[in-house]
Amino acid sequence: MENIHYLCARNQNNKANNMKNLLTRRTIRKYSSQEVSDELLNRLLTEASRTQTMGNLQLYSVIVTRSKEMKEQLSPAHFNQPMVKEAPVVLTICADFNRTSFWAKCRNAEPGYDNFLSFINAATDALLYTQTLCNLMDEEGLGYCYLGTTVYQPQQIIDALHLPKLTMPVATLTVGWPAEEPELSDRLPLESFVHQERYNDYMGKDIDTYYYEKEHLPENQHFVRINNKETLAQVFTDIRYTRKDNEAMSKELIATLVRQGFLPYTIEMGPLD
Repeated sequence: MENIHYLCARNQNNKANNMKNLLTRRTIRKYSSQEVSDELLNRLLTEASRTQTMGNLQLYSVIVTRSKEMKEQLSPAHFNQPMVKEAPVVLTICADFNRTSFWAKCRNAEPGYDNFLSFINAATDALLYTQTLCNLMDEEGLGYCYLGTTVYQPQQIIDALHLPKLTMPVATLTVGWPAEEPELSDRLPLESFVHQERYNDYMGKDIDTYYYEKEHLPENQHFVRINNKETLAQVFTDIRYTRKDNEAMSKELIATLVRQGFLPYTIEMGPLD
C-alpha cells in the first residue's frame, strides 16, 4: 500500500513539473559550453518517437549535427543566426517518405507517396515529433530554439545534408544547456483562438480586446518606435514577414517540393527556376 501511495505521489509531482515546464517555456538562443551527451540525446529522441504518427509509419527522420564544419554549412540557410554555430547540437527534422517507400519496394509493394498529400502527412508526423521532443527537453532542463527558417531556403539544407528525394526539412532545433533566462513571451487570450461549435469570425472590437495587451507591452511599443511604424501589425507586414518575401520563398518552397518528388510538375505552376 505504501508503494502505491508513493507511485501516486510521484506521478502527481511529475504532472505538476510538466505543467510548470509548459507554462514557463522559453526560447533559448544562448548556450553554455557543457556538451549534450549522446546518451541523453538518444534517450530523448527515442522517447519522442512515442508521439502520434500516421498509420504508425513514423514519417520523419532527424539529422544530428555536432561538427563545426556542418554547422557552418547549415548556418546560411538560417540567415546566419548565431545560435546555429554556437549550440552544441543542431537537429534538422525532416518529413520522410523515402524510407517507407523503399521498405515497400523491398517487400514487393508499390508505394504511391510521391504527391502533395504524402508530404502533408509526413510533415505533420515530423512536426508532432518535434513538439514532443521539445516537451521532453523542457523536462530535462535543456534549452532550445525552434527555427522556422528551415522552410525558407530548404534547398541549401537539402544540399548540405544530402537529403534524397521524398525527404524534406521542415524544422530545426538548436539545442544546449541554457546560458540565459529570457522573459516569457506574450500570448493571446484563450477566447481569441478557441471557437465553440463553429468558427466565429472576428469584428473590430474583438481585435481591439484580444490584441490590447500585446500592443501595449513596452517592448512591443519600442519595436513600433524604432521601426518608425504606426502600429505593431505594420512591423510584421512591412518588415518582418513581407508579401514580397513570402511570395518569393513560397515559389522556392514549391520548386523544392517538385525537386524532392512530392509535387509533380503541372503547367499551372509555370516554369521553375
